[in-house]
Amino acid sequence: MGSEHTSKQFDAELEAVRAKVIKMGGQVEAQIAKALRALQEGDMGLAECVIAGDDEVNALEVSIDEDCNRIIALRQPEAGDLRFVLATIKTITDLERMGDEAEKVARMAKAIHQSPHAGYPEMVNFRQAGTLALAMAGKALDAFVRLDVELATQVLREDRDLDRVFHGIMRQVVAYSMEGRHGLAPAIDAIFAAKALERIGDHAKNMAEYVIFLVKGKDVRHISMEQLEREVGS
Repeated sequence: MGSEHTSKQFDAELEAVRAKVIKMGGQVEAQIAKALRALQEGDMGLAECVIAGDDEVNALEVSIDEDCNRIIALRQPEAGDLRFVLATIKTITDLERMGDEAEKVARMAKAIHQSPHAGYPEMVNFRQAGTLALAMAGKALDAFVRLDVELATQVLREDRDLDRVFHGIMRQVVAYSMEGRHGLAPAIDAIFAAKALERIGDHAKNMAEYVIFLVKGKDVRHISMEQLEREVGS
């Protein structure tokens, strides 16, 4: 009975960690969505809300990290449980960095919309990049919660799409800057905002790779998409 009780306690601790990750992921998704609206609509109140909300995301990362370290020290998990704890530690690091990138988008939104060239963002295709980045973040979190390898693999595929959109934005910014009507400062701010969106996709990709590691026990970092699909399918 004592062993069964301990096992139930351990399961409850793991489930509590999972619930915290879900909460943190939901907050990060909300931060990204608000930052995108601030960038597209020039809503400075939303931008300030994102900047202020970053502390809460950071606090959740610290709390979950402490929980995971406590579990490792006291429970000494093995096999699948150990992979879950390790994947969680890595996942929350990427979630926290997604929050940082959302804050950066919000700061760039303020800089762009408060500049004399406030029409500049309308000429740059942030919407497609933002939609992709937000969708990837949501799918990566869902894949973690559901241990869905197929959804995780979809996130990895979409990262290539986001990279193409990002490079398209770079070409747009260069073209509009060469017209000489917008100034250099808003061009730099637009590049920083686009890069932050691209980095959100990179962190979602990392999270998807952790899901595959968690479920399959395979490290699929630094391999081609074709090889990954063979590894996952085997």
